Amino acid sequence: MESPNQSATQGFIFSAFPYSWGSSVTCFIPLLFIYTFIVIGNLVIITVVQLNAPLHTPMYFFIGTLSFLEIWYTTATIPKMLASLLGEKTISLNGCLLQMYFFHSTGISEVCLLTAMAFDHYLAICSPLHYPTIMTPRLCAQLTLGCCVCGFITPLPEIAWISTLPFCGSNRLEHIFCDFLPVLRLACTDTQAIVMIQVVDTVHAVEIITAVMLIFMSYVGIVAVIVRIRSAEGRRKAFSTCVSHITVFLLFFGSVALMYLRFSATYSLFWDTAIALAFAVLSPFFHPIIYSLRNKEMKEAIKKHLGQAKIFFHKTEDLK
Repeated sequence: MESPNQSATQGFIFSAFPYSWGSSVTCFIPLLFIYTFIVIGNLVIITVVQLNAPLHTPMYFFIGTLSFLEIWYTTATIPKMLASLLGEKTISLNGCLLQMYFFHSTGISEVCLLTAMAFDHYLAICSPLHYPTIMTPRLCAQLTLGCCVCGFITPLPEIAWISTLPFCGSNRLEHIFCDFLPVLRLACTDTQAIVMIQVVDTVHAVEIITAVMLIFMSYVGIVAVIVRIRSAEGRRKAFSTCVSHITVFLLFFGSVALMYLRFSATYSLFWDTAIALAFAVLSPFFHPIIYSLRNKEMKEAIKKHLGQAKIFFHKTEDLK
């Protein structure tokens, strides 16, 4: 007879990964490429922002912080996915709780930071004369710290509640990483699990809807100012300031909303996996592209440092 805490002692088994070697390798290679690109791309953004004095502005400070969070956001899940594709597809309960905590804490921090960035754009466009005195380095640091504190505190009650639940019977986790709802479905106490699912749904809904409403109101004010700008060049310049943020916001929040604003609705394992990949892998993959290739100042700074690197290597070769 199985002990009531079998899953707690032996761990969960990810059942969404392919079990054939050929399929696993086929998934492993692109996922490894994407993760490598995410880490290197975001490190490039952080480095370029730090090394270029013209980029020492609130907007690029937030972009650099977002890049830092993106590295840890993806590191919370993708390395374990890669290991599961080629090796053991198991994870202990403690490992699962830690993965959920860091994935959601960095994710919520990003949500808060994207909201702060919308506020920054609103001030820059709607109050350009007062912007330097309002959005000071001190306020930037306070907003960033507040976003991280909010992000790392918010998931704690959910993680604490889940850690007290007994797990028995099946330990097959129908997902590609540990997330609240798939783990809660494996809890033994049906009544408590149902209540927990409703609580988790409500918490996520409040977080997402609050952020979306704040960002939406910021852009309503921004659009109202942009349409009153007389010159087409002025309107284009004002809009280009926001387009990267809007793109990241739509990519990230679109997939997150599909996963966490469904309440009692259920998806098939295929769609659960596809949506999870969208906000856990694909959205972070496009982040460095959006903030580097679509940003003129960032592109020029990257080209400048690439040129300096080439000169350095040429000089090194000549000395040899």
